[in-house]
Amino acid sequence: MAVKDQVINDKYAIYNGDCVEVMADLPDNSIHLSIYSPPFGGLYQYSSSERDLSNSDDYAVFSHHYDYVIKEIARITMPGRMTSVHCMDIPNSNSGTDSYLDFPGDIIRMHERSGFEYAGRHAIWKEPLAVRLRTMQKNLAHASLVADSMDCGIASADYLLLFRKRGKNPTPVAHPVGMLDYAGDREVPPELIKYRGYKGKQTENLFSHWIWRQYADCMWDDIRIDRVLPFKDSRDPEDEKHVHPLQLDVIERVVQLRSNPGETVFTPFMGVGSEAYIPVMLGRRAIGVELKESYYRQSVKNLESAYNGASFESLKGDDLFKEGF
Repeated sequence: MAVKDQVINDKYAIYNGDCVEVMADLPDNSIHLSIYSPPFGGLYQYSSSERDLSNSDDYAVFSHHYDYVIKEIARITMPGRMTSVHCMDIPNSNSGTDSYLDFPGDIIRMHERSGFEYAGRHAIWKEPLAVRLRTMQKNLAHASLVADSMDCGIASADYLLLFRKRGKNPTPVAHPVGMLDYAGDREVPPELIKYRGYKGKQTENLFSHWIWRQYADCMWDDIRIDRVLPFKDSRDPEDEKHVHPLQLDVIERVVQLRSNPGETVFTPFMGVGSEAYIPVMLGRRAIGVELKESYYRQSVKNLESAYNGASFESLKGDDLFKEGF
């Protein structure tokens, strides 16, 4: 499959095509960081393309093809650098008596076989009623409690899994004056603002210390669920369920923590461009691949905004953004 379309400039390169074929043309050890959500078919079917991972016949077929993606990411990632995978436990049904597939556990084992070391995970908290209203998960209805609480479900957390490629990192990811900005709903205490960009002894940098404590926490409980890129126009009749891009807070935290300005961030399943938009806005370069044409077209619009320095707040006024969550 040839690349159907592409946009390449000094800040990003994005492609409408198959990510494995695009990665085949990327040099070994050339990517500093990658972040993405694998398109697992048990949650959504994004397209009818036989190349779409979400369109696999079963979990074994999905795993076989996803393994190719992981091996290519391992090849192109610099030694000592990271890839981050956004995922969740997968319900086997929506019958009201669900069991779950340990998708995160399988992702961990697949990466370990491909040259990565598992470096931990962050759990991203989700409010149960909001999950119920968005997914119509039957076992999150209060009726389950009333009828038989053995059938009560869990509003499963999202997970951000972190993996480090084996080998020595040639370029430290340094923060000589600590963290400068916070991505989340919680506000930095006003009395700490004076320490932002503190150039003295960093043990005294209370602004950065506060941010670090939030970011190092295993539970990220203030991710803004509605801080996502415009996506409404990217949906088409093939979309079986509500599509919701990865929250920008999650991406921003990873990019801040795990890459230096000027470095290259890669995403193999770009969607509407979120995992490329944030790196560009934070002074990195981005490479993204998206198979589905409607998603790619929306990513072109969103990345143009990033190229021109448009803030997320300016995008919120776009009619494409106005959709309930």
